[in-house]
Amino acid sequence: MPVGIISGSGMYALPDFKGAESTTVATPYGEVSVTSGSYAGERLLHIARHGIGHALLSSAVNHRANIWALKQLGAACVIGLTACGAVDPELELGSLIIFDDLHFISNRLPDGSICTFFTEPGDPQRGHWVLHGGPFSPQLQQVLAEAANASGNAFQAGGIYGHVDGPRFNTPVEIAQLAACGVAAVSQTGGPETVLCGELELPFALVGFVTDYANEVFPGEPTPVATLMELIGTAPGRFADLLAQALPRIAALPAPPAAAGTMFRFGSA
Repeated sequence: MPVGIISGSGMYALPDFKGAESTTVATPYGEVSVTSGSYAGERLLHIARHGIGHALLSSAVNHRANIWALKQLGAACVIGLTACGAVDPELELGSLIIFDDLHFISNRLPDGSICTFFTEPGDPQRGHWVLHGGPFSPQLQQVLAEAANASGNAFQAGGIYGHVDGPRFNTPVEIAQLAACGVAAVSQTGGPETVLCGELELPFALVGFVTDYANEVFPGEPTPVATLMELIGTAPGRFADLLAQALPRIAALPAPPAAAGTMFRFGSA
């Protein structure tokens, strides 16, 4: 079974993606462009969440269509890759962070609707995603930490991901609130991807690449926009190194990774 990859800012294609073939996948939530092929000798399904050339800002990403398409195409698990702003001042610019918890209080999609697939009363698939721990697959987190170590990239294993609504960046007081909750880094797309994978029982992990420090993390010392853009340009190489190490490790697992939590569906209650 293939691994699904969702990549973000600056990573619109995977380098050295063998036999890459793009197809348009129809879902109940709209059409999605998915590229299939092999990477590091393993089958892969890739979605660039912003589209080629960053056509879609975070406020226009169709998360439900993206996740449904990966499930429909048989993905065994999904890894989300995101450029992110550090809230924790100890995170280094240019480093990776493998998240282990989520701050996504609004639980809403970019259009303002509730972040769920199952909106119809009486739908047998409707239910609650009951979390016994964090929202990310522990097995995938472990594999990614091993892969990051093997790739030689600076990384942090663990940290709270904070989902913020785009397309604007955040004010100092908003970042201060997130810091008070223990959030390590923020971006504008990981919340819906996490929740929707949970609803479909798709094992999911989220990896951030730190491109800047969030507003007033260092008072009076904002990260220059030129630095942010330069680091975004290096993100594809860092993520590619990580995937080259992670994918064979995932394939070598004795069983597919387990999804986080339990999806309690009322149709089977």
